[in-house]
Amino acid sequence: MAEEYIVLIVEEAWDPSLVSEAQWSEAMRGHGEFAQAVEAAGAKVLGGDALQPPSTAVRITPARNGAAAVYTDGPFGEAKEVVTGYYKLGVKDVAQARELAAVCPTGGWIELYPVMETGAMQ
Repeated sequence: MAEEYIVLIVEEAWDPSLVSEAQWSEAMRGHGEFAQAVEAAGAKVLGGDALQPPSTAVRITPARNGAAAVYTDGPFGEAKEVVTGYYKLGVKDVAQARELAAVCPTGGWIELYPVMETGAMQ
């Protein structure tokens, strides 16, 4: 694989306790089909996870100039849409990354980011 991309899944905030077993099974089936489509295209899923809702997250402002780090409740509490999951893909080029991201299951939208190669910076 020549390139890596992060696929961010952006959807309305949700409460996992309100998701029925049938809804969860259907969602997981869709993600299984996505993984199969990636493999069939000759690309690879290098990682990924579903994320807990923003109510479980913490925003951290790192310590600066001797000040202590600041911890506050979830990021972007005013946002209606949040990142609910992600995949890291290994693909041959940007065209393949876009093609695969376009079939990632979501009730919202996808944001696609190329991973920065930092090896040359060291």
